[in-house]
Amino acid sequence: MKIPLTLVVLFFYFLGFPQQKQLEFYQTDWGRNISWDAFCEKTKAAGYDGIETWFPKDEKSQNELKIALKKHNLKVGFLNGTNKSVPFKESLKAYTEHFKTLIAWKPAYINCHTGSDFFTFEQNKAFIGAANAFAKENNVRIYHETHRGRFSYNLPDTQIYLSAIPELKLTLDISHWMVVHESLLQSQDEELEEIINRSHHIHARVGHAEGPQVNNPEAPEWKKAVDRHMNIWETVIRKQWQAKDVFTITTEFGPADYMPTLPYTQLPVADQWKANVYMMKLLKERFDLK
Repeated sequence: MKIPLTLVVLFFYFLGFPQQKQLEFYQTDWGRNISWDAFCEKTKAAGYDGIETWFPKDEKSQNELKIALKKHNLKVGFLNGTNKSVPFKESLKAYTEHFKTLIAWKPAYINCHTGSDFFTFEQNKAFIGAANAFAKENNVRIYHETHRGRFSYNLPDTQIYLSAIPELKLTLDISHWMVVHESLLQSQDEELEEIINRSHHIHARVGHAEGPQVNNPEAPEWKKAVDRHMNIWETVIRKQWQAKDVFTITTEFGPADYMPTLPYTQLPVADQWKANVYMMKLLKERFDLK
């Protein structure tokens, strides 16, 4: 029997949860053009619990990040990714080895851009398996993001991987699928059920049928898209709250040119920082959190 997503959301709402259930918000450093200290200070002041970032390449930046995180009492979620520009075996080795560097920092979680839409099922499965084995051996949370260009670039293919790999845990960035499937997936609630069950982290960016990012989530013309994303996210969060008290979310509106820009000047049409803080505020209001 197919149950509309709206009814699922209402069910969880009326079911209720104890007050200790929490949302933990992470700000993306995508597009950061200020020092780690200034960025972390700004992030903390805005009400975030941590940041999400790729691991800095040089030692100086690594040290500055470590100092800034401690100074401003922020957690960190790291990204790890499959390098699609090198041979499979070399890429798999680098991807696996990089986890050792990341866990030394005791991140809150590791979010992976895993595999490639041009890899075979078995090749992608090897990357997922390596990450999942590392997560189990080291008791660290490792998730695989739904992302264009990766094994999880669309809904049907991701379902195949979920069926084959019971321990596969997702970061749900459903904005990618909105543009891949050229819809807000309004008629796919049943198809989304297992995706929702296996999603343990969210990237809170709003996509639409023609792109992975609306220009401004506050604009009234995007209300339908924002509401659709919010309904799906709420279902994921309340589902996960049944088993754990804290759910993590990264606000991930991107900078120019991911953010639409004006011709010639290439000025972004909206404020990336403001858009991300707005998404955090909207989610806090949705769950009546201060």
